[in-house]
Order: sequence, then C-alpha cells, then structure tokens
Amino acid sequence: MYGYHGKILFIDLTSRRTWAEEKPESWYQTYIGGVSMATRLLWENIEPGCDPLSPKNPICIANGIFAGTPVPVGAKYGLASKSPLTGFVGDSLSGSWFSVALRRTGWDGIVLHGASEAWVNVLVDDGRVQFRQADKYLGLGTFATEEAIREDLLDDQVRSATIGPAGEHGVRFANVTNDGRQAGRTGHGAVWGAKKLKALSVRGTHGVRVADPDTLMKLSFDIIESAQGPHTAKYRLLGTATNVLNMNTLGLLPTRNYQEGVFEEAELVSGEYLEEHHKVKKIACAQCPIACEQVSAAKQGLYVDAMTGIEYECLFANGPNCGISDMNAVIKMIDICDRGGMDAMSNGVTVSWAMECFERGVLTKEDFRCAKYPEGFAPTFGNAEAGVTLSEMIRDREGIGALLSMGTKLASEQIDRERGTESRNWAMHIKGLENPGYDARGLKTFALGLAVGTRGGCHNRTAAYDPDIKGEVDRFSIDASRGVLAKRTEEYAAVYDTLPLCKFIRRCFSGKADRAGAWPAIQALINATTGWAFTYEDIDLIGERAHTIKKAFNIREGWTRDADRLNYRWHHEPMTRGPSAGHVVTEEELETLKDLYYQAKGWTADGLIPKSKLLELGMDDVAEAIGV
Repeated sequence: MYGYHGKILFIDLTSRRTWAEEKPESWYQTYIGGVSMATRLLWENIEPGCDPLSPKNPICIANGIFAGTPVPVGAKYGLASKSPLTGFVGDSLSGSWFSVALRRTGWDGIVLHGASEAWVNVLVDDGRVQFRQADKYLGLGTFATEEAIREDLLDDQVRSATIGPAGEHGVRFANVTNDGRQAGRTGHGAVWGAKKLKALSVRGTHGVRVADPDTLMKLSFDIIESAQGPHTAKYRLLGTATNVLNMNTLGLLPTRNYQEGVFEEAELVSGEYLEEHHKVKKIACAQCPIACEQVSAAKQGLYVDAMTGIEYECLFANGPNCGISDMNAVIKMIDICDRGGMDAMSNGVTVSWAMECFERGVLTKEDFRCAKYPEGFAPTFGNAEAGVTLSEMIRDREGIGALLSMGTKLASEQIDRERGTESRNWAMHIKGLENPGYDARGLKTFALGLAVGTRGGCHNRTAAYDPDIKGEVDRFSIDASRGVLAKRTEEYAAVYDTLPLCKFIRRCFSGKADRAGAWPAIQALINATTGWAFTYEDIDLIGERAHTIKKAFNIREGWTRDADRLNYRWHHEPMTRGPSAGHVVTEEELETLKDLYYQAKGWTADGLIPKSKLLELGMDDVAEAIGV
C-alpha cells in the first residue's frame, strides 16, 4: 500500500504491553488521516460514557497522509480523546517535525490505553517501545522537556510531544506541545496528565513510499512557488495577528469578556504594533514554505524574560478580551501558557470571566489570595499584572486558579451553586469550550457554525465566518441559505483537517480558496501519493465522513439538540458600540438556523443521523450503533 504503512501501534500504559493492528486499505480510504482517523480510532477504542480523566479514555494519534513527503504544509497529525472540558469529542491538530519522525517509525498512528502508575516518557523507536522513567522531567515546561529528552538520548533527531506543569496539575484546558506547536483546545494535556504520560517521543528510520514520486514532486513545487506569492503575503508578513485591527474595524473584536466588539486601544495590541516593537523572527513548521509564526518578545518592564510565538487567537484572548493593552504583559501571559502547556485562548477567556465576576461583585479581593498577594488583589479589566498572576495561578492550580483551571463552564456552574449567582450568563463558551476571537452576534452564519460544532466554540472546525465577513450574505440577518453554507464550510474545513493540510495554503492551488479551486489539486496530490483513483466527489466525501464520525461520537456520548446552543450574552445582550452594535442572535433565530442546518446535512429534525445516511457513507458499524 502506497502512502501508508498499514498498521497502528497500541500501547497499554497500565500493563506496559504493546501490540500492532493492521488496517485494510478500505479503512484508510474512508478515514484518510488527521482528526478523522484519530476520531475513528477513538470511536473503536473508548468505553462509551467514561470519565474523560479515567484510564478508559484513550489517547489516539493519527498521522497525515503527506507527512514526510514533499507536499507543503503536510507535516501534521491528529490527536483525539474525550474532552475533559466538553464531555464530547476532543480533536486537535499539531504539526512540524514530530509528524515526520512519527511517519518514519513505520506506524500510521498510535493508541495509548490505561494509565501509568509512575510518570513515564514513552519512546517509540521504529518497532521498539521503551517506557522511560519521567520523574526528572516533572515541573519542566514544554519546550524544556523536549530539549531534556533529546539531551538524555544524545540524539537531536528524537521528537517529542509533551505536557507542561498545567497538564501535570490537571488544568482542564492543558494542551500537548511538540516542536513549539500545540495540539491545543479541548484539554488533551489534562488527559495525558491523568495517565501520568509526561511525553511521547518518536524516532524512526523508515521512508515513505508514494505511488508517483515524479508527479508528486512537480505538484508540490508548483504549490511551493505559489505559496511565495501574494496568496500568503498576509501570513508571511504579519501573521494572523493582522486580524486584530480587521476585527476591530468590523466591530467583532471581543473586548472585556465579549461585552463589546471594539477595543479603544486595539492599535497597541495589533499585528502591526507587534511587528514594529516586539518581533524577534518568523519561523515555519516542517514542510512549510509560508513561515507565519511571529516569535515576539517583551522588550521592557516586568516581563522582559518573555518570548514566544504570537497568533491572533491568543492575542485577542489575553489582550483586548481582558481589556489589556500592554503588549509586554500579553506576551508574558501567552508565554506562561505556551511553556506551561495550556491553551492560551481558553486561558484568556477564563481570566476575562474572572475579571467580570470581580467587577460585578460575584468574586471579591479575598477570593484572589495567593503566595504573591497574601491579602488578595483586584483583577479589574485592564489590570495587566492581574492577568499575568492569574495565568500563573491557573497553571499551578493555586488558590482560585484551581477553580479557573476547570474552564468557564464548570467554574461558573460551581460558583453559581455555591453563591446563588448567575455568572454562567457571562461564561463565554459553547459546549464547554471557550469561544474564539470573532463575536458571533454580528456573524449569523458563523453563529450557526459555532453552535452546531462538534468540538464546541471553535473557529478552526468551520469556515462559516467567510460568507459573513466577505459580504456574500448579510451578516446581520438570516435566510434559507445558511444551513447549506454552514454544512459546506464545516465539511470544507474537515477536508483540510483530515489530510491534514494547513488552511493557510488554501489559495495556493489556483488562486481560489473554494472547493472548485482546491479540490482538483488535492485530488491529484492524494492519487500521486497513494495510487488511488479519487475523484472530485471523493474529496467532498472526505469532509463529510470526517465530520460525521465526530458527530456520531458525540451522539453516543449523549448529545441532544439542546446542546447546540450559544452562550447567554450572544442571545440577549447586544453590543453598544461599533458597526455590530445592537445585534444579537435570538434563540428563535438559532432554532430556525438549526432546522435549516440539520435538513442540509440530511439528519432528522432532532439532529440525529439516519442509518441510511451512515450506510451511504460506508460507516456500517456506526449505523448499527447510533443510526435512527
């Protein structure tokens, strides 16, 4: 079989037993790789209904079809477990050299069962698996752990996916880091921490066999050449941080816990300001010709030791959404997250929830006692030092940091039970996952995409903001087209997440980011790699199947139509300033949008998947389990 090794490695952390499982080519043609294959492995190996932090929740890793080949931005892998934030599927992507090294081990994926009695570093060395004692790495940050493992093994070719102190301490939005990149969102780091898995290291010597290397090389060079042109200029020059001023202009930049969509000091935390005052260098992932990551450093004041990669989503969350305009402090907060191994988006949104709780009197100064401030402190919006301190407290689960480490959904529910308050009304999450950096009150199609998302409040699993922001539809109203648009944009995104390919390459195939522009090129790349005869329609099926297996997982875990909802603020509290002022997504509007979406998907009115639809997609066993 070209393009794959044909086998998955299984590791039991409890018994330290390992075994291999071969998969037929038809299985690979159905699930391809990335988040789709990782979720399918999760479907096959989890005990339904288990606690996400129990040994019964497996870690499932699936490599990409293009990792280790010349295909640009193809060095990515998918990671799936049941999310400790949402209780539904937790699927993430990361990339760079770990993906290439994993491919060279001779395995297409890895499934880790059980939990270790002692902290462990699992090393997959081609066909051998070693269980290395990991106590010496405890307390180290993510980057430091990777370096320490390489030094101990005397091999700079070893690549590791690690957790930091946040994962060790059980922060529910802890993430997994490799090569400076994060498998973020949904709390994978907490799952690894519960299993006492400090790091998974890989080292391999196998090559990748492709069906038509000459064609694959030519296709790859054409895309690389295009990626050096205008289609990626935005990402090469300023990175995604350029979105700060764009969203502010549209009145969509989350400000002070999403109370408004315009930040009066946006220029001080913009991509342009970052470039001029804080830039260190730009770096790229493995197999990437774009180099979008803006490595930036705090240059003065209390936080001159801070340096990390900055992107829009972490910038909005820890900056404007906390009312903080001190870029040095914002960089420090993100640096705490990246080295500590926790999701910077969830961190910023959770800190902003705590700030609003304080300003509303739900939490008091005494609630914020810590070793640094034994009498407590006042975390008001704009208080940069409070933002930094709270990020450290969350990472270490110190004081109120233990509550905040649960994320906004669980934290607000606990506070409201204990104090009879309604802080859940400004807990900005969907299904337990903190919201992204686009205020959905002014993006009706995107609001639908977020509400029905299998992952929760995520901008990466739907591109439904595109038709709104580009003016293809009126972003302030709804019509019958929105269900089809939400379906198409989420399945479009799922194709990229399954191969996986970075979405920043999407315009480099033909100058167009739509299916008509990308699908013929993706079809050619897949066929040259595997020798298959995929058609244009087969590319559509990749996205539909990927989304369907995630939805099926959620249904088996108890999903109902009522779970597809937005937060209270977006339903009932319009913004008062800027171009998006005065708008909300009413509950009636959302119910209408959900009806349109379920119909477009071919599901029932309750959002369940008919058995006939699952059989049509080649998911016979899934049809028997959850089909209606």
